[in-house]
Amino acid sequence: MNKDVGKMRAKRRDRLQIAAEILEIAKDGAFKTQILYKANLSLVQLNEYLSLLLEINLLEAIARDGRKVYKITTKGLQYLQSYEEITGLLKGELGTG
Repeated sequence: MNKDVGKMRAKRRDRLQIAAEILEIAKDGAFKTQILYKANLSLVQLNEYLSLLLEINLLEAIARDGRKVYKITTKGLQYLQSYEEITGLLKGELGTG
């Protein structure tokens, strides 16, 4: 396998990781464009994730000066904490093997 292809695969993010990144960005509130660029997503991808995260109440949309601000919810904070614990455990597990 080509080394560059292997590196690209290693850098691919899964859905849980992307959701965690969006929630992290939205901790203090963020506009859609801020999330778009910081999470490095296409507009289509971002819209899908925002819809999902809003639907399952990990994120909320608040109107501020006629614009939507996305902010993490308490449930979203719990998700982030759990995600970080699990990834920490996995990194420890993988590092000891």
